[in-house]
Amino acid sequence: MTKTYLHDKFLSIILNCKSLSKPISILIAVSGGKDSLCLIKLIEDFNHIHNYFCNIQYIYIDHQWRADSKQNIQHLLNCIDITNNDIYIYQILKVDMSESTIRQIRYQIILKHAIEYKTQLIFTGHNQTDQLETFLLNLIRGTGLEGLSSLPFIRRIKNNIQIIRPLIHISTGDILWFCHKFNLPVWSDKTNYYYSNSRNRIRYELLPYLKEYFSPKIECNIINLLKLSSIENEYIKQNAIKLYITSRHSYYLAIRYKNIKNQHLALQRRVINIFFYYNFNKCLDSNIINQLIESIHAQNQEKIIIIWKDLKINVYKNWMYVQ
Repeated sequence: MTKTYLHDKFLSIILNCKSLSKPISILIAVSGGKDSLCLIKLIEDFNHIHNYFCNIQYIYIDHQWRADSKQNIQHLLNCIDITNNDIYIYQILKVDMSESTIRQIRYQIILKHAIEYKTQLIFTGHNQTDQLETFLLNLIRGTGLEGLSSLPFIRRIKNNIQIIRPLIHISTGDILWFCHKFNLPVWSDKTNYYYSNSRNRIRYELLPYLKEYFSPKIECNIINLLKLSSIENEYIKQNAIKLYITSRHSYYLAIRYKNIKNQHLALQRRVINIFFYYNFNKCLDSNIINQLIESIHAQNQEKIIIIWKDLKINVYKNWMYVQ
């Protein structure tokens, strides 16, 4: 086996990851593009030498957006077949949905599969360029610190499942070089060149424009910003979780807002967000968070009721609870 610097980098990433204890079972989300094939090659080569993963499964979600989706699946089956590992293919039957909705459904399918097959680690092929594009997309949409720090190396989700992105610090250029060196059969997805897709427009127009007219090091500068914001975001997140644990009711779906109202506004917002995401799997928008913050600081003692979606939120006698 020919060894490259990406093999060494991947080895360092895996061995230094505290979440990975040998032996371990992993689920790898693939597409057939350059990132996926690079990840497959790195994992299979790594495991061939170190025998680190006791069970490797691959999963592919077919959006059925393209006329060549069946050929893409067959191509992927051929690639995975030589690894002697299992691949599971799911199809999304309803195709007339937005990109963000499809993304949510894709993650739900992958998570459900991981729970069913008792796999606690999910690997994805997101790379450094994906991280840059996601940052710019979220910045344009008006996200907060949490959104700017999206696509972290490790993301912990429910049922003790973690999403790991081992290529997140590797550039697209390095991945392309790796695929060419080993003649990996990359499937060309023509939808990656449609400018109707915001991510494509950022990739081929906005980033080159910023690099040409503002800073040739714009990508390095953004990556540095992401590292710093990730550290600060993690600090706020940990303190918010501690505050939430000490404020939640031991039996009812309620938090004692008296415990959080004198804390910094950043912690108040985080605790309220955690409460609704953990108990109802719902992300609050800025308007409803502002209403809830105002209600817990109201001077009157009357019950305040806020209706949001299918939830009836009550603020009364130091407690915020849901009916």
